[in-house]
Amino acid sequence: MEEVAVTSTPEQSGHRIVVGTDGSASSVEALEWGAHQAELTGFTLEAIMTWEWPTSYGVPYFLPPDYDPEADARRALEETLAPIRVAHPAVDISAEVIEGHPAPVLLAASEGAELLIVGSRGHGEFAGMLLGSVSEHLVANSHCPVVVLRGGGEKG
Repeated sequence: MEEVAVTSTPEQSGHRIVVGTDGSASSVEALEWGAHQAELTGFTLEAIMTWEWPTSYGVPYFLPPDYDPEADARRALEETLAPIRVAHPAVDISAEVIEGHPAPVLLAASEGAELLIVGSRGHGEFAGMLLGSVSEHLVANSHCPVVVLRGGGEKG
């Protein structure tokens, strides 16, 4: 039997786990689960939070001149990641804040990823839904396997 030499480790080969987060209980659990999986596999963890400009649908909508949704999202992501970084110091964690709707942003991020992890529903979903529209879209269209975590002790 011929021996096969391993020429790279997961860290060297660019394997990554992508986690979409919005700060909701299930997305924080997704980050924790993803960090644990990254720790087990040696993969990197890429945490992504999206933001969009508020829309008014024809009604005048006034925003304060110093309103910066990107900076708010970046701050929220770093606050969410702080305890994850402490709990998993060996994991290489990157944080990205991207303008756009989460479904297409995370779908694009799934290209080349080993795994995509999201919560079952985030902020803005209807309270009784078991699977949010973003997670449903990603399960159906992702370029890699998807893990959807319910989190937060939610009951269906």
